[in-house]
Amino acid sequence: MKRALTLSLGVMLVMSACAPNFSKEQEIVQKTDDSKEKAIIPNYSISSDTYNTTLPYKEGVARGLVASNLNNRMDTDEFETGLMRLAKDNYPSSKYLFQEGQYIDKDTAKAWVARKLTDQQYAQAKKKNKDVQNIGLNPINTNNKGGKTSPIYLSHLVEQDYLVKKNGKEVELGGIMLGLAMNPVNSYVEADGTPQEEITSRAKLQDEGQKIANQVVERMRKMKGLENVPINIALFEEKPNSSKVPGSFIAAGTSNEGSVQVDGWSKIDEEYALFPSTQASDEHSVHATKFNNFKKQIEKYFPNFTSAVGQGFYKDGSLQKLDITIEVQFKGKGELVGFTQFVAGEMTKYFPKNIETNVNIQSVESPESIIVRKKNQDKPFVHIYK
Repeated sequence: MKRALTLSLGVMLVMSACAPNFSKEQEIVQKTDDSKEKAIIPNYSISSDTYNTTLPYKEGVARGLVASNLNNRMDTDEFETGLMRLAKDNYPSSKYLFQEGQYIDKDTAKAWVARKLTDQQYAQAKKKNKDVQNIGLNPINTNNKGGKTSPIYLSHLVEQDYLVKKNGKEVELGGIMLGLAMNPVNSYVEADGTPQEEITSRAKLQDEGQKIANQVVERMRKMKGLENVPINIALFEEKPNSSKVPGSFIAAGTSNEGSVQVDGWSKIDEEYALFPSTQASDEHSVHATKFNNFKKQIEKYFPNFTSAVGQGFYKDGSLQKLDITIEVQFKGKGELVGFTQFVAGEMTKYFPKNIETNVNIQSVESPESIIVRKKNQDKPFVHIYK
């Protein structure tokens, strides 16, 4: 494992926004409809913006399905962490605790993301498995001879539970965030063996997602313990396999306490952009130009610099966060230290402090250094491995 060397020349070593909170460990009682369990809340909090959880840690009952169901590996992280980011609008981290989903289990999730079966298909399925249920939320596929098939709109769902304190030391379920991953790519094979792809428009995908969401809410209300808690649902538009950036959330809705449907929807304007790319140059020309100038400046002074790639996160049309990965081939530690200091200076020069900016510098063998500047922070934090 690499040891760490932290630069001190003109660099902030401690970021107040990320200063750990060492409050006293709390003993609580977690209450459900069936029982009460003793638990504790850890005394360490990474930041005021991070959810605490309870210990012993409860793994989700559908744990592991996200990675196997989503096509784009970058969608996997964004689907879960992005849902947690959206949760803060309804369940602030100062008042709520996070817990992985405890209600929609693995078998239920698999059954819901399957296709609905015709009576004939269901009868055949029952012969193979007498316990099979015909509860799929995706359209029936009546084409079994090759050619265009009905789309698989819903590829996965993830449940997150948010606990709230009641009566001093008791916590109970305060609400649920449910993410529905919507697949825009309908892949099929023609009768002659030719593979085909058809893209579903965002408007159509959102319409289908909202219909599915109402069915999901109706089913969840029949689960013990979920009869009267708020259920917030967010629709996530996946990216194709070949995409170099993750997908994004496109809409969110709320089923108020006791309601058996989603009571209202709102648009979510989020997206990721790759730098450099044609899309970034066309849609975010100012930031694309700054990134290209930043890259050229590095190339000018360091011939062993190999590449730089950026990923920008936009919300409501405004750049919120920029993650940059830089590949290097250095033979000496001195060159790496000098390079890292130079990049830190250029980063503050080209990218304004109202954007959270992170730079990961790595070689083929391992990570070499990181530069982190939180939003509205004057000086970056720099960390060099040795």
